[in-house]
Amino acid sequence: MSNPTNNTKPNQLTLISHKLCPYVQRAVSVLEENGIAYKRINIDLANKPDWFKTLSPTGKVPVLVVDDETVIFESSVISEYLNDVYDAHMLSEQPLEKAKQRAWIEFASATLSNIGQLYSAANEQNFMQAQKQLKEKFSRIEQTLEGDNYFSGEQFSLTDAAFAPVFRYTQVFEALLGRALFKSQPRIDHWQQQVLLRPSVSKAVNPAYPLLLTEFIAAKDTYLGRIAQQFINLKHTH
Repeated sequence: MSNPTNNTKPNQLTLISHKLCPYVQRAVSVLEENGIAYKRINIDLANKPDWFKTLSPTGKVPVLVVDDETVIFESSVISEYLNDVYDAHMLSEQPLEKAKQRAWIEFASATLSNIGQLYSAANEQNFMQAQKQLKEKFSRIEQTLEGDNYFSGEQFSLTDAAFAPVFRYTQVFEALLGRALFKSQPRIDHWQQQVLLRPSVSKAVNPAYPLLLTEFIAAKDTYLGRIAQQFINLKHTH
């Protein structure tokens, strides 16, 4: 069997995944948005199976296996491959606008790195430092958005799919902290609501995702981890 080309739809797609991975969520949203048939296999990243180590050049998820023979990795690459093969129109046809969308997808990845710093912060001081960096990024986004439902207007794009996991994290963090992380950003608030209501975004995670993420954070000896543990304990006593 020859390798699929950009204009040939594969017969079978298998997405190697983890139930909490934000980058996996991006790829799933693109698959779901376009009604693409696929098989999803969740693995334990703390105990990676040998077959996965052989399969993944980076040892990370997501990995997309195309027709049992071609491995594609990195969420942005997987998303663009699916967009091209299924003619999904989730990136602009205009080179300059497409470049802008891709640049903001990279910005979303940098934002996810800041979020990792947030839940890994050992103490309140480090937490507030990470929050400040996130606030700066959110301020940049607020200035860029033009008040439409999605990043590039009325059409859900790969940029929206890239930011969806960011919004999902902040929802859980705000529930744990009992306060808003970011205030006075009406454009982001509206955009976030529209993205999280999208069925393809909802299907990217297990319905129990907020609890699973809270438990994941609570297992860490960090500032937010201790708050998450208290949150869980409080829930259990009521």
